[in-house]
Amino acid sequence: MAAKEKYVFDKTRMEFRKVTRTVWSVTKKALGYFLVTASLAVVYYVIFSLIVNTDSERKLKRDIQMYKNAYSEMLQKEELIGDVLEGLKVKDENIYRQIFNSDAPDLGTVYPEGFLSVIDSVEDKDIMEYVGKKLELLEDASGRIEANFQRVMAALDSGGVKSLPPLTNPLGDFSYARTGASVGQKINPFYKVPAYHGGLDLISQQGEPVYAAADGVVRYVDHSSKGLGNVVAISHANGYVTSYAHLENTRVSRGQKVVRGKQIGQVGMSGNSFAPHLHFEVRKDSLRVDPLNYMFASVTPDDYMWMLFMSSNTGQSMD
Repeated sequence: MAAKEKYVFDKTRMEFRKVTRTVWSVTKKALGYFLVTASLAVVYYVIFSLIVNTDSERKLKRDIQMYKNAYSEMLQKEELIGDVLEGLKVKDENIYRQIFNSDAPDLGTVYPEGFLSVIDSVEDKDIMEYVGKKLELLEDASGRIEANFQRVMAALDSGGVKSLPPLTNPLGDFSYARTGASVGQKINPFYKVPAYHGGLDLISQQGEPVYAAADGVVRYVDHSSKGLGNVVAISHANGYVTSYAHLENTRVSRGQKVVRGKQIGQVGMSGNSFAPHLHFEVRKDSLRVDPLNYMFASVTPDDYMWMLFMSSNTGQSMD
């Protein structure tokens, strides 16, 4: 059966004209049907998603509620830790003023860069676990610090601490980058073999002033072109003795009383010295100790950390 032909009346020419179908007209009609169908599909999907929840969506909602509850608890713990740290800061400042006659160094902010730098790729549960462990560590640390503060304050109140050990860096303007080898087996710069190094090397320029690390009495002054060269030794209270070696010159004499910060000489390279530096030693009841353990009061916490790192990783001494 032949298809019926379609005609339309042309008013301009006042006659019937046969309708011809073009590719564009067919394409246009097909596009129209496609757009209508797609629009209806989107509407149906939105309505379905609003009414019906899948298992994954229900699980996500439960997780979100759990995170909200945990976040509220974490905020309370954070507030508690903040109050504790603020109290410790006040006590720390009081102790520094009583003992060191100076303001406590600024500790800065705790910022775990290694963790936060990749936080976008870390799972939520891992972040919560990390923060929880950090809070527990901070609580434990604050408890230990509180106990230490109580012991220190009790000793001060009872008069058990009559004088302090030598806590000052003998070089005034000092940067942690100038820290050399400390106590232990180090490579001798002249013989290139391991040898015991009995002090801390503080690298400096020739002629820089050297100061007494604490109040005391000059025990002896030695001038020599060998060994430790020109040396000043000072006796302090509680059995402490400090020694300052490889000096260019000395400015005190035996038996002289000195106060902390008194200039006793200048940095040099007398004796067996590889380069200008101060060889600083501390003894407690005639036993040699690491001088770096007594310098925390004269540098910032960050600088002290780097001084510890550099002194322990420097394998060769300067004398």
